Amino acid sequence: MKTSSNQDWLARSQAAVWHPCTQMQHHAQTASPSHLPLVPIARGSGAWLYDFDGKRYLDGISSWWTNLFGHANPRINAALKDQLETLEHVMLAGFTHQPVVELSERLSALTGGTLGHAFYASDGASATEIALKMSFHYWRNVGRPEKAEFLCLAGSYHGETVGALAVTDVALFKDAYAPLVRHAAHVLPSPDFRLAEPGETPADVARRAAAGLADWLEKNGTRTAALIVEPLVQGAAGMAMYAPEYLRLARQLCDQHEVHLICDEIAVGCGRTGTFFAHEQAEIDGKPIRPDLMCLSKGISGGYLPLSIVLSSDTIYNAFLDDSVARAFLHSHSYTGNALACRAALATLDIFAEDDTIAVNRQKSAKIANALAPLADHPQVRHLRQRGMIAAFDVISDDPHFSRRFYRAALQREALIRPMGNTIYLMPPYIVSDEEIAHLGEAVAGALAATLAG
Repeated sequence: MKTSSNQDWLARSQAAVWHPCTQMQHHAQTASPSHLPLVPIARGSGAWLYDFDGKRYLDGISSWWTNLFGHANPRINAALKDQLETLEHVMLAGFTHQPVVELSERLSALTGGTLGHAFYASDGASATEIALKMSFHYWRNVGRPEKAEFLCLAGSYHGETVGALAVTDVALFKDAYAPLVRHAAHVLPSPDFRLAEPGETPADVARRAAAGLADWLEKNGTRTAALIVEPLVQGAAGMAMYAPEYLRLARQLCDQHEVHLICDEIAVGCGRTGTFFAHEQAEIDGKPIRPDLMCLSKGISGGYLPLSIVLSSDTIYNAFLDDSVARAFLHSHSYTGNALACRAALATLDIFAEDDTIAVNRQKSAKIANALAPLADHPQVRHLRQRGMIAAFDVISDDPHFSRRFYRAALQREALIRPMGNTIYLMPPYIVSDEEIAHLGEAVAGALAATLAG
């Protein structure tokens, strides 16, 4: 008998699948206020997901921030079908292929040639580990092994593998594995502009935080290999947003103390914040700053296939060139530079170029702001904020199950919106229409009212 209903797939999934970032007990306790409904998805089209019973959900978070141009995008589909007829995969050790070469060249061009070398992996946490290892190994190769410590921002999140957890400052993910994790420093204060003191602007908060960074580097810079940051928006910290001024000052301080600047653009790159790379909004002498290493993943393949990339400066790359294999960068993944994933990324970049996506997104971000604007007057809403296609606000509630109740209420209103604690955010696909933006605004307002009343 063919399995085709939601209930059939729910039973099979609960029996066989261990879901990520989930307390599986919450999927089973249907009568509990902490219950998280498991939603079986049959297909996707545009900004919508459809279950096996025909119900639909507007993907307001781009399926964990990955899906840029909608589900089953015809242009990405066509590129992948074409690639399937030529090459699906070949190992990248000792071999190369057209999609990986072209993608590397195009990404380098997007940095103005500043970051000219691309190293490939499959996920964001791996990209973080690669960047950290590159920085650490660089300093050893140039004869300065004492520069072996890492620095990150308070509230930072850079992945959940053991290496990436070293520079992640979210206790929920990190505390259970503390004995396994290498220590890294968390610099205070945070540039999060929700922490503004009376009369402070976001730029003032950024400068105050940068003063803390300057003090830390003055004392510890000789031992520090790299500072890693999520430019402009710290996602897992509750969409903490900060002014570009912090990045400008951080770049100058890293140069002053000979510390690598790693920009984790995994979530905020690919147009999410209003520029293709978020760090470009910080400038020195009228030109965008550039990191020494940059991590990309999530949206770079359009939400289709696992792919992550670390872009490196010439200076770092050249320090690994030697006859000695021990001086080479020996990190590897079996599916490094997968041809299908690279082709999906190339198709994604083509859409950016052909549709002038960055300019179109600026118009859509204004419409998202208008859709959420009435919430600014809600007595339990704080810090309604936005950076490009990312909008968020915090809710004053002491309900320990607030996020799960809101999630369920949004699903009932045909919207996939997954709060982080008491922070509600939208990060929809770039193909979202005016009507769909209005739907998201109505779903958020309705779900909020139902949750607070409930």
